[in-house]
Amino acid sequence: MAHFARVNTTGKIDTVIVAEQSFINTLPDAVSWVQTSYNTRGGVHYDNATGQPSADQSKALRKNYAGIGYTYDAQRNAFIPPKPFPSWVLDETTCQWLSPVPAPSGDSWTWDEANQEWVAA
Repeated sequence: MAHFARVNTTGKIDTVIVAEQSFINTLPDAVSWVQTSYNTRGGVHYDNATGQPSADQSKALRKNYAGIGYTYDAQRNAFIPPKPFPSWVLDETTCQWLSPVPAPSGDSWTWDEANQEWVAA
């Protein structure tokens, strides 16, 4: 079984399912379905058991695991998450959004778009 994302006419993902390729091939809109890898983030495939980068990076598909609301960019062959803030820029290598100021260490920070800074949560 594999994960597949349906790309609508605007390039957005509206559905993600687990299915066999043979099932996808039977769908009337089969060309709208693109395989995605649940364990791929930022162009790196991670081992599900260890959380570490996999030895076999050929499993890394389309930069990021697709989610509803993501965009599929056919030129980059990548799934791109929604842009979280207007000031953030796309990292062309990972197809993930970067803040204009690097985040402090730890995970208790939120982005303050008005002041362009990280603030304690």
